[in-house]
Parts: sequence; C-alpha cells; structure tokens
Amino acid sequence: MKTKLDIAKNWLPRYTGMDINEFGDYILLTNFDDYIQSFAERFNCEIKGLGRPMQAATNSAGLSMINFGMGSPNIATVMDLLVARHPKGVLFLGKCGGLKKTTELGHFILPIGAIRGEGTSDDYLPPEVPALPSFKLHKFVSDKLKQRKLDYRTGVIYTTNRRVWEWDAEFKRYLRKLTAIGIDMETATLFIVGHANQIARGALLMVSDIPMVPHGIKTEKSDREVTKKFSKIHLDIGIESMTEIGKMGEKIKHFQY
Repeated sequence: MKTKLDIAKNWLPRYTGMDINEFGDYILLTNFDDYIQSFAERFNCEIKGLGRPMQAATNSAGLSMINFGMGSPNIATVMDLLVARHPKGVLFLGKCGGLKKTTELGHFILPIGAIRGEGTSDDYLPPEVPALPSFKLHKFVSDKLKQRKLDYRTGVIYTTNRRVWEWDAEFKRYLRKLTAIGIDMETATLFIVGHANQIARGALLMVSDIPMVPHGIKTEKSDREVTKKFSKIHLDIGIESMTEIGKMGEKIKHFQY
C-alpha cells in the first residue's frame, strides 16, 4: 500500500465492517450510538462494524451513516478513510456547548466557520487556512429547518481537544474574547480535512449544554433529557436534507479545487 488511496481502500472496511461499495453517495456522521441505532431501526437496515472502531449502516435509498466515535482525531480519520468512496456530501450531526446567552438547549446551529483550536487540523493545512463548510450543503439543511419552522443559529464554532475545561476560568475568559457561538471537539477538523480531501461537508449541531455557567454543565441526567427531547428532530433533519440532495442530483461543489 503505497498511496493514501491504497490505505483508505483497505482501512475503511477494516474500521467499519462495511465494504466500500455498500456506502452511499451521501454520508451522515455521528458520534452517538443511539443515532445510528435509530437510523437502522427506521430503515430496517443492518448496523455493521459492531466491536470495531466505527459502525456503519446504509438504507435502501443509498444514504449511509457512520458512528465514528468522539473527538477531532476520529473525525479526521473517518474523513481520510472516506477518500476510498469519495462521497458527494458529508453532514455531521453533532452536539455542542452553547457559549452565548441567546443559545438555549435544543437550539440548532449551522456553523459558518470554525476556529481551529484542536491542533489536529494543523497536520492537513496551514493554520492560516479557514475552516469552512460547503455552503451549498448548508443551504439544503437550512431549507429543511425553515420548512419545519425551526429557529436556528449561525455563527462560528470553537473546536478544542480539551474534554474537561469547564472549571478553567482563564480558558472561559479566552472563549468570551473569541465571540464564538458554540464549542465542540470535531467541527473545525471536519471542515479542514474535508477541504484537504476535496469532500463537500457540513455540520448541523445541537446545543446540548451551556458550559459557561456551573448549572449549565452537562451531566448524565441533563444529556439524557436533551437527547430524549431533541435527538429525533435532529436526525430527521439530517436524513431529509441529505436524501433530498440525492434525489435532486444537484452538485454541492460549485468550484474546482
């Protein structure tokens, strides 16, 4: 295996338990077991890769979902492995912490960009390169949100590799200076690695906690309540958006690399 493509063709099935030709043209990414389980139950399709680093499922319409785990290294890995399939579009359904007073639990965020605080993306492109989504893909998602009369936010997400920072007052002061709308561990990496691999990508994030205040920090109980209340609509929007793109056959990329 001499090239990146050679490695990806070997490793994508090894990581997910799914053959390359079983993946659809459009991919939903998640890092939650309940999302891929709900997807499989809804479409009566098999979850492959149980016991492997990632799990994957594809419905009869050719839409695939991958549960890649958690964090920027994992989403970088799956976006690298997807060069073996080179999908037409990838949408990440993730959760984030809300950093603004106007951002409430269950709100949806379509990031217009992300701050590369995680470090992983530095291995792909220089730090001067902005982490941006494919805006045409986000337009499809925005249309679905508006059709359902759902309020959503746009803004910049700060992506970090720090998992436990909510106690750190100095870091919180830094976050306030950045004026970011939310914080997560994957979005900037997704945007940069997608750009490096010439894969159209987007993210629909759901606010799952308000970590800037002590009573807003995520707990097992609060996360379970948010998931119960909002995860179905989150998944619905992702499925509808990516399915509609496939049906319309409209190209997401509108420029040449």
